[in-house]
Amino acid sequence: MNEALERLRDGEWLHFFPQGKVSQEDVPIRRLKWGAASLIDRSSITPIVLPIVHHGFEKVMPEKYWFGRKPPFPLCNRRLSITVGEPIQFNLPKMREIAVSMSGNISVPSRGWPKSSCGLDEKAQIYLYMTISEQIRTAMESLRVFGKNILKKTSRIQPS
Repeated sequence: MNEALERLRDGEWLHFFPQGKVSQEDVPIRRLKWGAASLIDRSSITPIVLPIVHHGFEKVMPEKYWFGRKPPFPLCNRRLSITVGEPIQFNLPKMREIAVSMSGNISVPSRGWPKSSCGLDEKAQIYLYMTISEQIRTAMESLRVFGKNILKKTSRIQPS
């Protein structure tokens, strides 16, 4: 995480999977891990998030392909789609202000987090991370559904 934060502070590109796992199922995107939100909050330059969702990689490297195991190499001739969404920009000063005012309304067990560099206490940080994560998750879920529908439409089209 420290190396990722350094890259963001230098204005570099950082690519990660906030789900915390690679999913082989076509199911709604679950709650995201808070690491992405933490990096966004802690970076001295507020990063722009570019949501990207892909479909079909579970057919390239299926977990249970050959005797319940992954294939020894990626499979060819599989249909893939990569859907890129609109950039997400965060107004962190405003979001932090809201987190401070709303954090009294949440009930969470203490994790022993120190105050953030911006002065947010633990509950405010949790509220902020939940808000950032949910905004990213919502964008990714919309892309997942959009990409799935596009893939269905294009797979019905047969070459002449």
